[in-house]
Amino acid sequence: MTDFLNFLNTADLDTLTKVSGITRPIAGNLIAARPFDSVDDCLKAKGMGKTLLTRLQSFAEAGENIPENSAMIPVEEEAAPAYIEKSQPAQESAKEEPSFFSRLGQALLNFIRALFRLIAIAIVIGGIGAGLYYGLPFLNQKLIVPVERNSARITELSQQVDSLQTQLDEMTTRVESLDKTIASHTAMLAQLGEMQMSLESQFNNGNEKLAQELQREIKITRAVEFLSRARLFLSQSNFGLAKEDVQSARDLLAEVQVENPEYKTDGLTQVMSRLDLALGNLPAFPVIAVGDVDIALQLLMASLPEGAAEVAATPTPAILITPTPEPTLEATPIATP
Repeated sequence: MTDFLNFLNTADLDTLTKVSGITRPIAGNLIAARPFDSVDDCLKAKGMGKTLLTRLQSFAEAGENIPENSAMIPVEEEAAPAYIEKSQPAQESAKEEPSFFSRLGQALLNFIRALFRLIAIAIVIGGIGAGLYYGLPFLNQKLIVPVERNSARITELSQQVDSLQTQLDEMTTRVESLDKTIASHTAMLAQLGEMQMSLESQFNNGNEKLAQELQREIKITRAVEFLSRARLFLSQSNFGLAKEDVQSARDLLAEVQVENPEYKTDGLTQVMSRLDLALGNLPAFPVIAVGDVDIALQLLMASLPEGAAEVAATPTPAILITPTPEPTLEATPIATP
């Protein structure tokens, strides 16, 4: 071991490079790292390893056993190959190139991996296509079609709202007209009431016959006004007020029959019977009551004397809208008895 340590510390660059595996850079590193106190210290040189150390030791021992007259190079050439065959079979085998079958297997493995990637991509693309193919009709059926239907329905409802608004405006105009007509009939009834009171005062002052005739005509005219206003109330579905006016008209006609026995005509009797029917049909059957009131009003107008009929007809120009109660009452729910 001391000889080998001496060899490590004294061998020159050319001698060291004769060892298989030791290149000139490694030999330079060994020389630069000298001196070595022990054999293991040479392992600290860059590039050195235990394998190279073993080769150096074999080379040094082989050099000591050679005769003096023999050449160094042949011995080294004979020893070195034997040493390499014994000490470095693993390294040479590790540096061998892969065989054909190994390369073929690796290529086949790479091909299979690429094929699986292509299959996975195809599956993803197919899934996306199937989702679009089946999903778009589903979305169209469940989302787009209901939205379009709702939009059409909203448009239709908007048109209906506009139509109803127009009808409401028309109804508002008609109601205002009816209110004005009712107000005119109310004013006429008030005037007739004042005239009746005035006639009663004249009756007390001695103008008995004339006052009695005028009072009768005024009562009949008031009955006409009550019935005209009752028709307007019926067109507004104010069945309670309509019934009160019909009852007031009947009471006035009953007073006329009581105060004037000679005035009991068939026409007046028919009027009162129609008014009784109207009172019986209100408020349960307003449509039938309208017909009874209309017939009673026509009969009453026909039974008036010519002068009285003209007086009774003067406040009724607003009754020109009286045909309107019929369509209005058609929309009114009829109560059950």
